[in-house]
Amino acid sequence: MSNLVPEFEDPLKFSDSAVSKVKTLIEEEENDALKLRLYITGGGCAGFSYGFSFIEDVAEDDTVISKSGVSLVVDAMSLQYLTGSEVDYREGLQGSQFIVNNPNATTTCGCGSSFSL
Repeated sequence: MSNLVPEFEDPLKFSDSAVSKVKTLIEEEENDALKLRLYITGGGCAGFSYGFSFIEDVAEDDTVISKSGVSLVVDAMSLQYLTGSEVDYREGLQGSQFIVNNPNATTTCGCGSSFSL
């Protein structure tokens, strides 16, 4: 008899369209070590703002979510506000952008880049 270890869901989801866009951007930069960092800062019209950047190094307290060879990195402070969220990528008439669908946000601004709890 084998011991079964329960599978835990990732604290964040990474949509197929977001993964595809990150792969494209990494290929354009010709640097396979790049990872997408998602973080939260104070500011924006609703109190908190989402930020994205490409990084190479991961800190000890970072959480890394990998999907199809692409890594999403979130620091410990931001993770507490993002658990259960989905990172998506959308293209539309107003441009293209990464979007965070955050179930913890009680209000969001019209552009979707800031929120409050």
